Amino acid sequence: MFSFLRRSGPRPEPITPTEAVARAGAGTLRLIDVREIGELKSSGKAKGALHIPLGTIEARLNPQAGLPEGITRDTPLCLYCAAGGRSASAAATLLRLGFTQVYNLGGLGQWQAGGGEIEKV
Repeated sequence: MFSFLRRSGPRPEPITPTEAVARAGAGTLRLIDVREIGELKSSGKAKGALHIPLGTIEARLNPQAGLPEGITRDTPLCLYCAAGGRSASAAATLLRLGFTQVYNLGGLGQWQAGGGEIEKV
């Protein structure tokens, strides 16, 4: 019943805040903050995170147009925003573009809950 409401296609991998912090610290996971610049200036961002606002994610991470240095379709990417909605949307876009290891951490609060450091922008 209601199977028409289920999403089809690949979904982001689950990841705990502690695992995200550990893997980012070890260099085996690339963090991407999809919030707007005003939000970063207000609250900072996860230490080492790449800032790519949701509205630009498809253009800036499109394998057909070229990718930022150090990112390939197989690079583990962990997305976050303020609460998890925008990062879920960005994750779906990246999966559609052919990225193979995409994680939705949720919000910046999850990063902090896992012991992650914040850097000011």
